[in-house]
Amino acid sequence: MNKEILDKLKQLTQEELDIVHGRNEINKELYMSSQASIVDSKKLLDSGKLIEIRIHTRFIHFPKHTHNYVEVVYMCEGHTEHIINGDKVKLNKGELLFLNQNATQEILPAGENDIAVNFIILPEFFDQSLKMIGEEENMVRSFIIGCLRGNDYDIGYLHFKVTDILPIQNLVENLIWTLINNQQNKRSINQVTMGLLFLQLMNHTDKVTAGKNHFEHELMLTVLRFIEEHYKDGELSSLAEKLHYDLYWLSRVTKKLTGKTYTDLVQTKRLNQAAFLLINTNMSVADVGYAVGYNNLSYFHRIFKSRYVVSPKQYRLSQNKIK
Repeated sequence: MNKEILDKLKQLTQEELDIVHGRNEINKELYMSSQASIVDSKKLLDSGKLIEIRIHTRFIHFPKHTHNYVEVVYMCEGHTEHIINGDKVKLNKGELLFLNQNATQEILPAGENDIAVNFIILPEFFDQSLKMIGEEENMVRSFIIGCLRGNDYDIGYLHFKVTDILPIQNLVENLIWTLINNQQNKRSINQVTMGLLFLQLMNHTDKVTAGKNHFEHELMLTVLRFIEEHYKDGELSSLAEKLHYDLYWLSRVTKKLTGKTYTDLVQTKRLNQAAFLLINTNMSVADVGYAVGYNNLSYFHRIFKSRYVVSPKQYRLSQNKIK
């Protein structure tokens, strides 16, 4: 990390100075609006803001609490130890920890050289940043966002062990620099940067942990990532063999966690990709069908129309008119 940024983050805050001089617990008035153990975004975010950064308070135990926002913790130096929904999580230098609003968190005391920053983020910030990317629908991304927002998935946190992924490190540092320096146009910059960060994280789902009690959800990330990369011809049997799992068990878990069969998920990805190609390329309708894995063009036309109501050609024309 840039030395100038790190030196600024290492400076003791007033709360830390109070702790060094004898205060033996956190100052709850800085975090909470009532006696309840809910860290309140209104205490940490100025009115109208969707994202802010706060240096993690060292030297003291932070008792069990929840948040009414999404928190992202980035470890700049050293490490911190967290207990999240009963799981012990050690966050090392360069790693990211995403916590949704359902997570119960406790943090053990950090040392002077354990420098972490907390991003305080309202959920709608993610909607805007991802919308600005303008990419076709991505099931892995939707799964991750669902986890963070607490929608449909019982996952409290996502731990990305991405210390060695340079683009991710650069993007996080850009976010920190923009926020601590109060750069002009920082909302737009941060939304785009966060969107790019998510796209990079999607390329490294093999480095994510969703909690020791959420093996099935981590497995589902693997399945969805496989579909994203092999939707044209990837068979579930190939993935089951690669992972050394029983095919029928893997099929049942997929249906249980997504509500759809593997075939349905592949079909959804193929049609999403077809729609994207129809709008953003000059490929013929036939070439689009072949490109997404349909050798039977009559079947491609039929299922496309069942999904989008109109034929592929009509869909292209209607979307071009909108533009």
